[in-house]
Amino acid sequence: MKRFAALFTRLDQTTRTTAKVAALADYFSEAPEPDRLWTIALLSGRRPKRTVNATILREWASDTAKIPLWLFEESYAIVGDLAETIALVLPPNRTESDHSLTHWITEIRRLPTLEEPDRRALIDAAWDRLDASERFLFNKLLTGGFRVGVSRTLMTRALARATGIDEPDLALRLMGDWSPDTTTYRRLVLEPDPEEDLSRPYPFFLAYQLEDDPEDLGPVTDWLAEHKWDGIRGQLILRGGTHHVWSRGEELMTDRFPELAAARDFVPDGTVIDGEILAWTDDAPLPFAALQKRIGRKTVPKKLLAEAPVILKAYDLLEWQGGDIRATPLKDRRALLDTLVESLPADAPIRLSPRLAADTWKILADTRARARDIGAEGLMLKRLDSPYRVGRTKGDWWKWKVDPLTVDAVMIYAQQGHGRRANLFTDFTFAVWDGDTLVPFTKAYSGLTDAEFRQITAWVRKNTLERYGPVRAVTPEHVFEIHFEGIQASTRHKSGLALRFPRMARWRHDKKAAEANTLGDLKQMLAAYG
Repeated sequence: MKRFAALFTRLDQTTRTTAKVAALADYFSEAPEPDRLWTIALLSGRRPKRTVNATILREWASDTAKIPLWLFEESYAIVGDLAETIALVLPPNRTESDHSLTHWITEIRRLPTLEEPDRRALIDAAWDRLDASERFLFNKLLTGGFRVGVSRTLMTRALARATGIDEPDLALRLMGDWSPDTTTYRRLVLEPDPEEDLSRPYPFFLAYQLEDDPEDLGPVTDWLAEHKWDGIRGQLILRGGTHHVWSRGEELMTDRFPELAAARDFVPDGTVIDGEILAWTDDAPLPFAALQKRIGRKTVPKKLLAEAPVILKAYDLLEWQGGDIRATPLKDRRALLDTLVESLPADAPIRLSPRLAADTWKILADTRARARDIGAEGLMLKRLDSPYRVGRTKGDWWKWKVDPLTVDAVMIYAQQGHGRRANLFTDFTFAVWDGDTLVPFTKAYSGLTDAEFRQITAWVRKNTLERYGPVRAVTPEHVFEIHFEGIQASTRHKSGLALRFPRMARWRHDKKAAEANTLGDLKQMLAAYG
């Protein structure tokens, strides 16, 4: 654990990519193999689940620290992070421990099997043997909230430096349905069995948002253009007589989309298709909200299958006849995909994402402007001679989204942030007018500069009307321009509406609260774009 805590400290103390990679590479070269495996798991999102209720943990921590619960809660409100608050208020550890990261994770994972007094005793003993930085990490693992500012790409780069294995090979080895319970560091990283996991997806190629003039990309004929669909990015894998469906976030979703099982009847074995899973009916996409109803379900009832049937909108072919064809230029991969999909029956759950023909960028710009009319978010631009790369890489793939929808809204509630923003008010609730009443309709926490967050924080502290736990009701005075990607009806919200990806675009110092938009304005947007 000391080695892992030292790694975390090195990572936390720098924003330089090279320094983070060096720290990780040193760790992967020196740590015991079980700890290396768990670190890879943690950095790729495979965290242990929460094993102790947060309320109970706060009570135990305040009791161990010999401070009243109200004082702990006040401290928590200022610090903004439960694991850090506990690490700060506890008395210094009286002993030390040389146990490994793997040991402490094993202890945490057996907590649910213990009676409450034994759980308390195990946690108290850990707190007493770990120093402040080790306790912080232990608490993060305990609460299921472990995160660190390292991308999967950086982790893979560091592992490549430590092992001498090429990054693309490592990226592929780390994909799929594995956990430290089902494999070892040696089997996963050093000596993988290519036949071991027929369900393993390929690392996804991700696009950057196009900010510059598309004319700068060169001749439009060098590019494949298609619509950008608002669904779930996924890979359909057909190997060994079975099929698997993976999301971009490496979540196995096969059972949630049983319609895609029909692909086994038409698509040859040894095929991997990259595309977008969409709720689709009458040859048009349904709103994302219809698809969202299916995301969190292990099994999907017949009623929901009928209300929101899905298809895979296919736009790339990654594996063909059992061979990895990602290095093949896109124009050739796409030609194979076109032939495959065109051979499928009309009722197959796979549809081709059509190419958008254009002789000029102006024609594509006009097509992009009409994207919302068919339920798309804009366009994707892909260089025809590009391979299928790993992760987010600039140059070959761009997303050219439509301009966001906008509304001017009044801030009515504020809440402090977390981590480095724990002392700032950064999470806000916004409202629009319904007659003479302000109706809350969305929350947003991104889009302002640090200076603006400091300015609004000072104002919130002086203009608080009421407190509801960590939330403060404030004088309805300030107007913000809110950008969002979509709007839908919602019975969960008082306004009857929900926004997709809301964020603060700017603080409208030039507007008074009375000039903010109305609920009627939002309902008009719903009618047009919902």
